[in-house]
Amino acid sequence: MTVRISHTALFDPGLPFEETAMEVFRIQSIHNEVYRRYLEVRGILPGQVRSLESIPHLPIRFFRTHDVLTRRTGSGSGKTLRFLSSGTTQSNRSRHIVTDPDIYHQSLETGFLSVFGNPDRYHLFALMPREEDAAESSSLVYMADRLMEKARQGPGGFFQGRHEALADAIQRVIDAGEPFILIGVTWALVDFAEAFAHLGPWMNGAQAIVVETGGMKGRRREMIREEVHARLAGALGLQTVYSEYGMTELLSQAWSTGRGIFRAPRWMRVFTRDVNDPAMAVGTGMTGGINITDLANLNSCAFIETQDLGRMHEDGSFEVLGRFDYSDLRGCNLMAE
Repeated sequence: MTVRISHTALFDPGLPFEETAMEVFRIQSIHNEVYRRYLEVRGILPGQVRSLESIPHLPIRFFRTHDVLTRRTGSGSGKTLRFLSSGTTQSNRSRHIVTDPDIYHQSLETGFLSVFGNPDRYHLFALMPREEDAAESSSLVYMADRLMEKARQGPGGFFQGRHEALADAIQRVIDAGEPFILIGVTWALVDFAEAFAHLGPWMNGAQAIVVETGGMKGRRREMIREEVHARLAGALGLQTVYSEYGMTELLSQAWSTGRGIFRAPRWMRVFTRDVNDPAMAVGTGMTGGINITDLANLNSCAFIETQDLGRMHEDGSFEVLGRFDYSDLRGCNLMAE
């Protein structure tokens, strides 16, 4: 079956996922030089790949050393974004060349809408490092910027390092009885919560959603997600803490509405592989390396072998349990040096 791939097809509720993924694989195995060469080195003939589960995933480290691009006829809208992961040196930063930002925007906004509803319902506050050019280099900051454009007008914005100002802005929104979202890198959220712990659970009863986006990344003692959420919920007076799972190399996000259980949007699937044999899948309930098929990566590579460890559930949801020991520290959390 040949599937015509377009923006509307990717995000259509009736998306035939497996057929679309197979067509994307066919295109990328031919027109993506890095992925094509990777398949050749592994001795994999694209014509012999006949199911979604057997599609090989490209190790994420190739985004550090190559521009991973699929050169489709007619792809791209003229403008190009260049997302960079943070890192301790320039040489170990992943880069994702986004040749069609419209696909990213539609992925972000459609996925957000399915979990939270329309962003114009909320005031949006962000606790994350934001340098002058970070909106163009950090996918996380770009995401927050884009959502702020769609969010409710009034108090909102980036407040990294300005705890008092953030607390005052949030209090004004609480007093007005209006909903808000506070999204931030995990260490910054914990710092903020601890700074105002003396006030008690001061967000209790507010229309508040707090979203954390990852680990401590060397900023503080690493804590398991349950401990982080307990600290944030206790200090701020929340019933639950949300989470976002995304990365520089992906154009889609998975969201958790509590307990660290993530759900991917309908154009993204998560699989787990054996930690010692990347070609072997592991079943639900077992810990394995996370592989992601993200069809929004139409113009880069849709099949990514991450360095995260996770566990799948029967209903397709998943948990993120940590990282392989040899993985580099990554993510927006390292930007504030």
